[in-house]
Amino acid sequence: MTETQQCANQMRSGLFVAPELADFIEQEALPGTGLNAEMFWNGFATTLQDLAPKNRALLAKRANIQSKLDAWYIEHRGKRHDSAAYQTFLAEIGYLVPEGPDFKIQTSNVDPEIANIPGPQLVVPIMNARYALNAANARWGSLYDALYGTDAMGDLPEGKGYDAARGARVIAWAKDFLDSAAPLAEGCWAEVAEITVKDGELRPQLLDDTLFAGSVRNDDGAVSSIYLKHNGLLIQLVLDKTTPVGAQDAAGISDIQLESAMSVIMDCEDSVAAVDAEDKVLAYRNWLGLMKGDLSESVRKGDHVMTRVLNADRQFTAPDGADVTHKGRALMLVRNVGHLMTNPAIHLDDGSEVPEGLMDAMITTLIALHDLQRDGGNSITGSVYVVKPKMHGPEEVAFSDEIFTRVEAALGLPQYTVKLGIMDEERRTSVNLKECIRAAKHRVAFINTGFLDRTGDEIHSSMEAGPMIRKGEMKGAKWIASYEDRNVDIGLACGLKGRAQIGKGMWAIPDQMAQMLADKICHPKAGATCAWVPSPTAATLHATHYHAVDVMARQDELLAAGPRGTLTDLLTIPVADGVNWPEDEIREEVENNAQGILGYVVRWVGQGIGCSKVPDIHDVGLMEDRATCRISAQALANWLHHGVVSEEEVIAAMRKMATKVDAQNEGDALYRPMAPAFDGQEFAAACDLVFKGRVQPSGYTEPVLHARRLALKAELAG
Repeated sequence: MTETQQCANQMRSGLFVAPELADFIEQEALPGTGLNAEMFWNGFATTLQDLAPKNRALLAKRANIQSKLDAWYIEHRGKRHDSAAYQTFLAEIGYLVPEGPDFKIQTSNVDPEIANIPGPQLVVPIMNARYALNAANARWGSLYDALYGTDAMGDLPEGKGYDAARGARVIAWAKDFLDSAAPLAEGCWAEVAEITVKDGELRPQLLDDTLFAGSVRNDDGAVSSIYLKHNGLLIQLVLDKTTPVGAQDAAGISDIQLESAMSVIMDCEDSVAAVDAEDKVLAYRNWLGLMKGDLSESVRKGDHVMTRVLNADRQFTAPDGADVTHKGRALMLVRNVGHLMTNPAIHLDDGSEVPEGLMDAMITTLIALHDLQRDGGNSITGSVYVVKPKMHGPEEVAFSDEIFTRVEAALGLPQYTVKLGIMDEERRTSVNLKECIRAAKHRVAFINTGFLDRTGDEIHSSMEAGPMIRKGEMKGAKWIASYEDRNVDIGLACGLKGRAQIGKGMWAIPDQMAQMLADKICHPKAGATCAWVPSPTAATLHATHYHAVDVMARQDELLAAGPRGTLTDLLTIPVADGVNWPEDEIREEVENNAQGILGYVVRWVGQGIGCSKVPDIHDVGLMEDRATCRISAQALANWLHHGVVSEEEVIAAMRKMATKVDAQNEGDALYRPMAPAFDGQEFAAACDLVFKGRVQPSGYTEPVLHARRLALKAELAG
């Protein structure tokens, strides 16, 4: 910490705290929690004093294990791979830990969206209030709008205004969906000319009367909405013949609304660019608004300004006449950062920066107290849901469990109030997943797979083994199939069904909804109770998959069938043995990765945008975050290290692709071009990620991106 920083910061219980963060904590986050500033800062300081050294020790252990892996690969390079000897070596260095007896997790007080209602899950950058509100409100979405406005039916709408012919196709598609999810006792939904409710009975009659959940009537007594319930998810039929769509429909259905994003991860990690106190306060303030229920954001569209707020709960009357209140918002989880990064928002008494994961844990949980102390908020069971990424093995999961035990004690919460999401995205976690779950068996509420981060770590962990296969071939690698299957099977064997989510990864092409509808049904079929989608619209379309597949029944089938995949397959290194790629294939791969890195990094460093739809080399928009950047950077670093491509060739590709990325961003008034000088922090960051990629901790992008973003902010401030 510089002398200038020390003078600017404010002393709190031996901590040097940036004034904007201290003010936020004391003036905004603490009031209403029952805690005063002295209690908070004393508890936080004591927690940091005890846990920061443990955090550093775990990171040192990561580095030590990696050095041993590197040495083993170098020694055995070019030799026939002996999987048994390899596993013995991994056990000797503590990479593989002994697997204990079978057990079941003990997580309690879990909300139904986590425990037993499978459905889509959104991940959204918490620093953008509008996105956060849209995601929370994506609990409900219009199936008609999702079909009409995307390519879900095979083509996009043409022109402006309502196209009745396209509307008819939407209605037909939606009626077919109803025939599948809520079939009638006789006939089909397309033939229905009238919908009524009398004495608690729906007409037309359903094949299964229990699917009728309730109705809503107008002031004049006419039925305005019908609620159906299938596979735990509600479907709302909106009846209004005065609208163009309702007038076009024989039964007067003007819209079909689906329960869509059942949960949403408010992200403080991979999808944001938070490098200092200013950024962290923005993230924490939006989380505070969500937990208090008063977050709002004004949005201008032309001359019209509208204010977005959190949706209210829904009210309807059950068939037996009882009043029903149903959530209008997705269940919100918050993703903290991992164990690696520090942040200059707080300095410890030795002058070092605070471990950012410890800061996130304390402050996001403090903020969640506001939700725990009010009715009708986020959690109806009194729980706080924290997703913890990038943990390496059971010891680091146990450390996260210890962190939240200490946080709970400091904030006066019962132990295990905080539920933990374990992201299975690092190789040492995948190979020890059962023991990772055991290490937090009282907290686990979520596990998932993440192809991109997991592939980035796969490349980095085995960097010295040899050149890796092309990025596009990774999804066909033997380790991937084992990874995806074992994640579900181990989760089910450890008792996650009915207590925790098992998740799958992101659909990264937000403009290709027809392809998503065709492909992403594989996730519920795999036994996953949630899977990530890139938008509220995608959540509504993906929700149809959870009506097509009874995930809870599918999990029973998987449990009965027994485990799939093997540890040997999981540990199969994707080395391209004996491959001599043609020069044009090498150039294509290098340019593809270079363009992806630059397209993402230029916004991250230049504008502080952590996640966005970035055009790829073929101008197809892809959702990019640090995970996508990590795999591209590590793939290039690996080929560079093993001589598949030279430094000069990579630099040439970077410059060529920087020019292309500049052209792709011509319409952005805030964009800072990289060419022709190639001397800005953005271009330098992209190069650092590749040329220094081999020595980055676990191949992570954060150290480079944070350093370059901070440097640019300092330049602009100066």
